[in-house]
Amino acid sequence: MDIHIAVEGGHDLAGQIYRQLRAGIVEGRLAGGTRLPSTRDLATQLGVSRKTTLDVFERLLAEGFLYARPGAGTYVAEGLRRLPAEPSAHARAAQQARTPAKAGVRPLPLWDAAPLLPPLACAEVTYDFVGGVTDKSHFPFDVWRRCVNHALRVQARGSGTYREAAGEQELRVAISRYLAFNRAVDSNWEEVIVTQGAQQALDLLARVTLRSGDVAVVEDPGYPPARACFAAAGAKLVPVPVDGDGLAVDKLPNDARLVYVTPSHQFPLGMPMSLERRVALLEWAQARGAVIIEDDYDCEYRFEGRPMEPLKSLDRAGLVAYVGTFSKTMFLDLRVGYLVPPASLTRALANARRVTDWHGCMLTQTALARFMLNGDFAKHLKRMHKLYAARRAQLLAHLQGGLAHWFEPIVPVAGIHLAALLKAPLTEAAVAEAARRASIALYGIAPFQLGARSRQGFVFGYGSIEAGQIDAALTALERLLPALDDGSAGRAAHHRVTQTPRSKR
Repeated sequence: MDIHIAVEGGHDLAGQIYRQLRAGIVEGRLAGGTRLPSTRDLATQLGVSRKTTLDVFERLLAEGFLYARPGAGTYVAEGLRRLPAEPSAHARAAQQARTPAKAGVRPLPLWDAAPLLPPLACAEVTYDFVGGVTDKSHFPFDVWRRCVNHALRVQARGSGTYREAAGEQELRVAISRYLAFNRAVDSNWEEVIVTQGAQQALDLLARVTLRSGDVAVVEDPGYPPARACFAAAGAKLVPVPVDGDGLAVDKLPNDARLVYVTPSHQFPLGMPMSLERRVALLEWAQARGAVIIEDDYDCEYRFEGRPMEPLKSLDRAGLVAYVGTFSKTMFLDLRVGYLVPPASLTRALANARRVTDWHGCMLTQTALARFMLNGDFAKHLKRMHKLYAARRAQLLAHLQGGLAHWFEPIVPVAGIHLAALLKAPLTEAAVAEAARRASIALYGIAPFQLGARSRQGFVFGYGSIEAGQIDAALTALERLLPALDDGSAGRAAHHRVTQTPRSKR
């Protein structure tokens, strides 16, 4: 029989013939048992060499699409009619229009929903107040390059085998020493697990502590990627409000299995959790056997008052899993975080890490260990602390000065962002749109809220915007806002957080 095959040009002739024959078989146009022309006849028909058609038949025979009968020819394999035919583009469009929810293979609803992460930096504006981003231009890359070269030499001498899932020993030692000195978190290096950023630490904790239907408490407003992580594990999310003292412990549900908190610098509002609340949370968790995840995401930069004790330093019952990251101290694309879990979870977390990606990049971990143990990390923190303090002061000067008629800042004691609540009648949408027209990117609080979205305001990140840019942007904003205000903003000062706070990612 003759087969219609179109061969164009002289490029990849065997590939063209193979794909058309295979498509004919899979789509059912060449039925099982159909005898194909000989390789010689097909070569003559198509004007190609016999070797080309021989190569095609051998490949289809090897893959099981054809079978040969000695002395009788080559035939299409039987039983392939069970293969589902791929619909045409027109048929696919029609099918999706009729039944969009059932067209093709569908993901779980969680992954097909709206974006789960906070907004990324906006490259289309001049002034960007995106939060959780550090200033990479001030990082000592010359020092880092020497650390990476050292790591390359170490790696060249290594055996090339898989390594410990918890991470490189030197880096775990460095992290343990750093936490003991700077955060009063006493841990043996063997208790530290190095992760691919804080997000992997949250994912691992969710995997080993949550079953489908378990209750996971999150702050409201709070950190969306953490919420998404727990929801992906099948947990039932329960938002609990925060006030001037942090998480409202008296509103925690009794059946919660996990509580996620940001006690040193609440995300996104910025107030610290009071010592009284911290003790109350630990007592609550101990009475119910719940695990507390303490995300200490940017505590290194503290500008006022005495450092608050981390929950982990107060934990005597093995309840707190302490999570930290280098994204907020070095640069985001480094992707290194760490986890100090309760001893009861250590083995399970190491096993979960092996199942997911075995271990992280040992080259990066060795370089980072060198960077920390040589004292370069501490020097970098000191330099950046001074830089961020100046930017924070510049930001507050505007929010408490020319912008005070429209904004009520929640003054944080630490971190690289602060939140400011809007006074009525201004709305996030109107202010953000007006700012965008002036090439200023502002990020509202609304996406971080789960319950009643009663707060209107913005998160001002100052990690990646220079002090001069802060001044220029907020001066421009001062000129824009009167046109949006009907004069009642000053009279509506009570449209704010219920209790004025005392003062991620």
